[in-house]
Amino acid sequence: MSLFFDADWFDARLAERWLDRAALAACAGIDTSQLEQLFTNQRAPTAHELEAFAKLLSKDLVEVTLRAGVATRAEQQGETSSARIEDIEARLDAVDAWLQEFEAAARKRA
Repeated sequence: MSLFFDADWFDARLAERWLDRAALAACAGIDTSQLEQLFTNQRAPTAHELEAFAKLLSKDLVEVTLRAGVATRAEQQGETSSARIEDIEARLDAVDAWLQEFEAAARKRA
């Protein structure tokens, strides 16, 4: 699974509020090097980070989530059914893990 973090979209939303990436990092409780990992697709954002970004930017959580990392799958020539199934299962595991983290964060707020 590869990520696509829409850095231009985030930078534009920050600029609308006269903020910078340091403000985005601070609102999520991460340092700028961790934020840079998100912006350069080196890691996926956590549920907590996504919620903080949405709140700071006054945007819908779903939109922020989509802009923060969309799973993409390039078609592989000669890919076997077994390899495809393994890839699908890995992607589903990643979605399940994200949902569990999101639900745990929601329970803490409740």
